[in-house]
Amino acid sequence: MRCSFFKFQICSVIITALVILVLVNNLNQVEHLDQRTDLILSQTGQGDKFEQSHLSTKKYYCDYQQQLISRAEHKEQQYLLQSLQWIGPPHKKIHFLKSTAAAQSCFVILNSRNNLNVGDVMEVLVRMQDFEGNPKRYGGDYLQAKIHSPSLKAGAVGKVVDHQNGFYSVFFTLLWPGSVTVSVVLVHPSEGVQVLQHLREDKPDRVYFKSLFRSGTISETTICNVCLPKKLPLCNYTDLLTGEPWFCYKPERLSCVNRINHAKGGYLKNLLTFEESLFFQSGVNIKVPILASGPDTVIVHPWIMKDKDVVNGSKLLSCGHYYQDTWISGKSYKRQFNNPTDITNCLQGKVVHLFGDSTIRQWFEYLTSFVSGLRTFELGSPKNVGPFLAIDLDHNIMVKYRCHGPPIRFSTVLSNELRYIANELDGIVGGPNTVVAISIWSHFSTFPLVVYIRRLRNIRAAILRLLDRSPDTVIVIRSANVQELGPEVSLFNSDWFSLQLDTVMRSMFAGLNILILDAWEMSLAHHLPHALHPKPVIVKNQIDEFLSFVCPN
Repeated sequence: MRCSFFKFQICSVIITALVILVLVNNLNQVEHLDQRTDLILSQTGQGDKFEQSHLSTKKYYCDYQQQLISRAEHKEQQYLLQSLQWIGPPHKKIHFLKSTAAAQSCFVILNSRNNLNVGDVMEVLVRMQDFEGNPKRYGGDYLQAKIHSPSLKAGAVGKVVDHQNGFYSVFFTLLWPGSVTVSVVLVHPSEGVQVLQHLREDKPDRVYFKSLFRSGTISETTICNVCLPKKLPLCNYTDLLTGEPWFCYKPERLSCVNRINHAKGGYLKNLLTFEESLFFQSGVNIKVPILASGPDTVIVHPWIMKDKDVVNGSKLLSCGHYYQDTWISGKSYKRQFNNPTDITNCLQGKVVHLFGDSTIRQWFEYLTSFVSGLRTFELGSPKNVGPFLAIDLDHNIMVKYRCHGPPIRFSTVLSNELRYIANELDGIVGGPNTVVAISIWSHFSTFPLVVYIRRLRNIRAAILRLLDRSPDTVIVIRSANVQELGPEVSLFNSDWFSLQLDTVMRSMFAGLNILILDAWEMSLAHHLPHALHPKPVIVKNQIDEFLSFVCPN
């Protein structure tokens, strides 16, 4: 009897202890949640609540749909998404003949008969019509506009305002005297932009990637992406430090640790219905000029003294302009680096880190080809992929290039060379002799904006940490640029995608002690055809702007 009672007492004590442990653990969890009440689950910016059942019914597995972000980050993300909303057609089914036709549309220079002077603002009114010649009653068309003087090799970009009724205003600051011609181009009709919006959100895997897995004599290749259709087991390669997601389908016979490289796989086909494809026709509604209903050229008279503050001040509608093929920046520190010695003197004693895509790899190629003292150090890296290194021992200069982490559409990159920019920045000591330049945009054009926002958020945080420990570090962000477009390229790399990414970048890096180099206007304002990789004369002007910031004196 005593033994049974003693056993009962022991059991009671154990049960009581377990109950106390559970209560303490629950209290700790509550306290932990209280300390993290600023954390929410973001579901592509559509609200604070997260429904697991909703995620399970989606045909894609997309980690970004359930990322954990702070309330401040969520608020910023909501602001960015709302500011980028593109108001277009009133409904999704618009017949092709009712869509915007550049050939039926026109523009007029409103103050062409006035006495225009350098420093004045000129207004152009654009009226859009459909293929039947009827006026458009809604907005959303994507236009690009510039003024140019071919004989002077001069050009500048205009500011487009959508009145949401088929009319658009374009404003230009007149920056040089002489004969100036207006050019307005329909990049995409609003009906085409509506299709691009749909593709960006619903087809995030329309560019797919692949990785090779190998162990001994066994090798397998599987598909990889930020988002993957849920049909097979996945290998999770989410970066431990930044949380950047990346997934591959698991090989049948090999382990996830056997991945050895990364490469672009290809582009999905048959993305559009026949009706949708009509909105993407070269020479019809992709980068088609809109003609003037009257004169398209004005005579600009020399600058009047009273307008000096307008020309040289902050009221300019563009970041700069070309004159004699030279970019005249609105920034006072702009210099010319016309010979290799100028560049060598500027970079002497400095380490230059170039991170990003192929558009900033052009900077490495320009510097190493123009400055003979910079000797490329052979690292055995694949051509056009990197990493690359150049050294000038006599002047103690080092220039490095490394591509950003996935998604990146380069040819084969070894897995151990896939580095995220934020992590690389955290490994830089910094200081007045350290220069960092970043360009990251083109390879994100096929993904929802929240994927790009997360990447920039990580890079921005790393930049702030770098500037906090080394405030004298020089940091430059190169913007996106316009490019040649056709029916297929438009679905993956349209200027409209790039414009939205560029707007996000400028907003997220505004106010930092860095330079945002405006490659967008420098490519749009130039007389050369648009290209993903701008011609050397444009790259040269980018380098001049970049080095002017590095060496302002």
